[in-house]
Amino acid sequence: MNGWVLFAGVLGLVLGSQAMALEPRARLQHMTCAGIGQAVAAQGQGPLLLASYPQQPGQPAVPGVLQGVAFTYDNALASIALFACGNAPAARQIADALAYAIDHDPEYRDGRVRNAYAAGPLQAAPVRLPGYWSDERAAWSQDAYQVGSATGNQAWAALALLEAYRHSGEARYLQASRKVLDWARRTTFDKGPPAGFNGGIYGFAAAPQVQTWKSTEHNVDLAAAWASLARLDNDSEAGRQARIARGFVEAHWDAGQGRFLIGTLPDGRTPQTQQSGLDAQIWPLIAIADAPQQWLQALTFVERAHGFAQGYGFKQDPDGIWTEGTAQVAAVASLRGQAPLAQPLWPLLLAQQAGDGWLYATPEAQVSTGLSVGPDSTHDDFLYFHLPHLGATAWAAIAATGVNPFTGDYKAH
Repeated sequence: MNGWVLFAGVLGLVLGSQAMALEPRARLQHMTCAGIGQAVAAQGQGPLLLASYPQQPGQPAVPGVLQGVAFTYDNALASIALFACGNAPAARQIADALAYAIDHDPEYRDGRVRNAYAAGPLQAAPVRLPGYWSDERAAWSQDAYQVGSATGNQAWAALALLEAYRHSGEARYLQASRKVLDWARRTTFDKGPPAGFNGGIYGFAAAPQVQTWKSTEHNVDLAAAWASLARLDNDSEAGRQARIARGFVEAHWDAGQGRFLIGTLPDGRTPQTQQSGLDAQIWPLIAIADAPQQWLQALTFVERAHGFAQGYGFKQDPDGIWTEGTAQVAAVASLRGQAPLAQPLWPLLLAQQAGDGWLYATPEAQVSTGLSVGPDSTHDDFLYFHLPHLGATAWAAIAATGVNPFTGDYKAH
């Protein structure tokens, strides 16, 4: 009897220590799931899109160009996260908005999504595009990037719609995902070499600019979305497109450095070797089925090149912590069986609380990515700010719940 009591006591200590170790992750899951869910509930019923940078009490003012802007990528992440959180009704409100936007664009009828829309309920056709009052111009203005259609955002809209199909079985989500992916196929394919899909369309309908560079990250996104469509609908053409996108990703693995190249120069062929993006390094590890074991070397590269303090930055030799990317590392490490890498990131992510269950995009005043927003930028102006951010919050929820956002799978490798 005494031996059993001793054994039970030791077992209790072991289980208790495990619970304590998991507590920050569980707290992060509860907080972020509740935060995103409450943001949806506050908007009422029906299709809606959430502001990527909501103006919250006591927080710094959101720059005019970002006020009331619902980025497609952030909302796709939020929908996927809400499904993983067990809040399917809220998740479907966002997925329904993405499907609605495809068919009710104010200028196009070709299946694309814009990079961003005006946040809020979608009450009537056409869907509203984002805009802001420019004091400098004394006029209503729109941002050329926001009204454009980047390739990766097409894929993320499709990934969210495919997740909605997995949970609901409703064919309209499958059909919507096929529309947006078909736009990407028709519009952005470039035979190379290497064959792949370019950056998409930048700017306004009157003068759209094709982004002729190719991004490793965009092709990762497309490879995952098309592979999911192929599996869910037994679609052989989707499978073929997935292999093209995957081939581009494979071509940009640099075995000598143990990392992925970020993509190509504007000629669509010459590798861009000077920069590194955190997402391009780690997303292939969970987005590409049967990823080669050597790709795990990218985690070592990330530790060396993207680490900052206890977290991670977007660019190589970063100037601060990128909360979203730090959550991405936690997600990838957890799904690939690298729990020790993820473990210290849970409390770090919790420390980025901005209130109402949201996380700051960065603890710094701002962090740079080393990238420009568009071809008319005069400097590297793609930045993240110390503001509550939907993308950071959604990625933290995704990481904490353990869902693979590219496949809907919860099984760790």
